[in-house]
Amino acid sequence: MAETTELADLAREAAGCTRCALAAGRTQVVFGTGDPEADLLLVGEAPGRDEDLCGEPFVGRSGKLLDRLLVEELGVDRRRCYIANVVKCRPPGNRDPRPEEIAVCRPYLAAQIDLIQPAVVVTLGNFASRLLLQTDQGITRLRGRSYPFGHARLVPTFHPAAALRSGGEVVAQMRADLVRAKHLLGWSSEPEAGVVGPVEVDG
Repeated sequence: MAETTELADLAREAAGCTRCALAAGRTQVVFGTGDPEADLLLVGEAPGRDEDLCGEPFVGRSGKLLDRLLVEELGVDRRRCYIANVVKCRPPGNRDPRPEEIAVCRPYLAAQIDLIQPAVVVTLGNFASRLLLQTDQGITRLRGRSYPFGHARLVPTFHPAAALRSGGEVVAQMRADLVRAKHLLGWSSEPEAGVVGPVEVDG
């Protein structure tokens, strides 16, 4: 499996990355986890404290919610997906990643997408959605539909941390977005609604 080997090589390269200041404060690089040949790629924002300690994305409270929604709405666990973040090192105090940090880390995510070649990408929250759709629009406006993304489709949804803060309505919207991804993957017999063309950039 050439792609699997290349992904492992990329992970080893990332483990020693010092391209931005985040390298100085990390415990370890959180590269990504899951099936390197997955049809479904989920992209989050940045590692938090728990992720920084264990080296795997989405392992804290947000990860538990994401795992539950994957099982309940798609009928899969994280082993059948691949999960990565926009930024591979934890920002101090779990602050938002800065534009320069996103810029220097972006080639790692781009290479992951190229090697995995997912059929559907689900972006979790503003940072991943704006980056991959190349827009300034927020997740509230972007979600509820799917977008062309190379040879794949992209489904934006809320970050699980936002769902934990905001409660049932946001969780329900996340569920609907994951069902949309399920339809696009062909894991459901129902048609997928809300398919649109390229997103327009504000401003």
